[in-house]
Amino acid sequence: MPSRNEIYLEFIAVGRQVKVVAIDAATGTEISIFGPAGTPRAELQRIAVAKLKRRLEMDRVKGGR
Repeated sequence: MPSRNEIYLEFIAVGRQVKVVAIDAATGTEISIFGPAGTPRAELQRIAVAKLKRRLEMDRVKGGR
């Protein structure tokens, strides 16, 4: 069973951009972002995780997942 804090990340090159998909292992909630290919991977990861956490909080407040 996945940890409550486990997040899966996928980095996909799309032309001169990178698509980052972040998935919360416990809920299956998924978000994606795009960034320039030259952006450091750690920065893209930070942004994607922050967006996912914001989405999870919104879902929690709305009585969702």
